[in-house]
Amino acid sequence: MKVLVIGGGPAGMMAAITLAENGNEVILLEKMERLGRKLLITGKGRCNITSSLPIEEFIQNTPGNGQFLYSCFKNYTNNDIIEFLKREGLEVKEERGNRIFPITDKALDVLKCFENRLKELNVDIRYNTKVNDIIICNEKKFKVITDKNTFETEKVILATGGKSYPLTGSKGDGYNIAKKLGHTVTQIKPSLVPLEAYDKNMCKNLQGLSLKNVDIEIKNTENNKTIYEDFGELLFTHFGVTGPTILSSSAHLVRYKNIDELLKNRKVVLKIDFKPALTEEKLDDRILRDFAELKNKKFKNSLDKLLPQKLIPVIIEKSNINPEKKVNEINKLERKNLVKILKSFELIISGFRPIEEAIITSGGINIKEINPKTMESKIVPGLYFAGEIIDVDSYTGGFNLQIAYSTGYTAGMCQ
Repeated sequence: MKVLVIGGGPAGMMAAITLAENGNEVILLEKMERLGRKLLITGKGRCNITSSLPIEEFIQNTPGNGQFLYSCFKNYTNNDIIEFLKREGLEVKEERGNRIFPITDKALDVLKCFENRLKELNVDIRYNTKVNDIIICNEKKFKVITDKNTFETEKVILATGGKSYPLTGSKGDGYNIAKKLGHTVTQIKPSLVPLEAYDKNMCKNLQGLSLKNVDIEIKNTENNKTIYEDFGELLFTHFGVTGPTILSSSAHLVRYKNIDELLKNRKVVLKIDFKPALTEEKLDDRILRDFAELKNKKFKNSLDKLLPQKLIPVIIEKSNINPEKKVNEINKLERKNLVKILKSFELIISGFRPIEEAIITSGGINIKEINPKTMESKIVPGLYFAGEIIDVDSYTGGFNLQIAYSTGYTAGMCQ
């Protein structure tokens, strides 16, 4: 059977490999000059291949329609992608947070495994080829019209990605093609994206400050409910905050009810616990000990042991304690307020950074229009979807790449 795969990212490459291994004639169309452009920048160029968590937990880490992926995750697991890479000669390693990386720390080596297998299977790869339209013909055949020529095929797998990182080729082309064929595209939003804050001046003062072990909590102050909680790394930027905990929180926030209205009305608050290992009582004891050692020093010079240098002026300002005041003159009420700020530092979130800065896209082809067991369209027989073009998205940690492999493999099993 002749099958066309449109899009040479991880989902498209996996689909093409699976198809070819099952004896199909495969043509892979990629509009860029090479495959896997986005794969090369994942994990800061190291490629967080997948997670070592049990495959059942991948659904729990997929706030964007995770249950839809149940069959796909069963069809092609995290162990399957690891074994695939090992067969191609690439060993992997596990790092903190169950993250799996190539032993070489190079995303390029992961891409080479895919490219080598495609070459072994004689997959016909057409680079610099942009698909403009797909036309349904008689007898369940398609005409795929590109900017160079027209192909006739029995099956089509659409794996063109989302709209994040457009420089890698992800510009949402597949959405328009799918719409013309009768599919619905849900609202497209950025996910795994930095968050902006209202207090830009404070964030600018903290720009570049990286904190490795902090607790974060994002609250809806309208009903005082917690939207998201996490522990790990956070980085201040000139516009707000980023880092693994923040990126994962955005995947949750983007699907939260009335989020745009809540952000506009300043009802979304990020609370940071700078000292999660200490209770308020123990932190107070710690501050008392520091103050006892530095009793004749001014308050502004008393926090060096407790906090990063960049954070000190901001904490002093928020504490409303006179920076020139000697520490032995600071009263219990002032100290308790200082503890409260360190345990629950607040930043009002104003919104998300643009989709061009997002790692992945939230939204896409409506899952109600796709058979979850095969990835085939319920509207157009013979049309399949794989990867980020589908309305599914996960937290950071290798889950989104696993979605690409699993949906690509499932679509590639089409008969």
